[in-house]
Amino acid sequence: MTKGEIAKQNFYDGYNCAQAVLLAFCDDFGIEKETAQMISAPFGGGVGRLREICGTLSGIFMALGLKYGKYDPKDTKSKANLYKMEQRLAEQFRKDNGSIICRELLNLRIKGKDDPTPQERTEEYYKTRPCPELCRYAADLLDDFLKNNK
Repeated sequence: MTKGEIAKQNFYDGYNCAQAVLLAFCDDFGIEKETAQMISAPFGGGVGRLREICGTLSGIFMALGLKYGKYDPKDTKSKANLYKMEQRLAEQFRKDNGSIICRELLNLRIKGKDDPTPQERTEEYYKTRPCPELCRYAADLLDDFLKNNK
């Protein structure tokens, strides 16, 4: 299975979009799945259902932090390199999907926070959401990036 297929299945298994992506990379970065689940739990729904940055990108960014975030806090060069990677991946995501904002990707007309209660994951829910495919896309995007930036 590709990282994207794993992330998509993670979403179907009930994980939020950030969890779905980050969990696909646990073995690569030596992080326990339970720890990854807990760390990424608040980032679903565009961060706490605020419908801001897409949770799949939050998952990508957490994985990048696990790979490249080990630097001295005064090491501005390493910090800038990490931010450059994040900006590059966010721009590619935006180019390919039209936005990096959850509410825009879901075509929601709300401004700001959404009802904090997650929707039930029904067959109808999955028919109306791009989230499983965005999880697949994001994990494959990150996997390709990591393979090409060794």
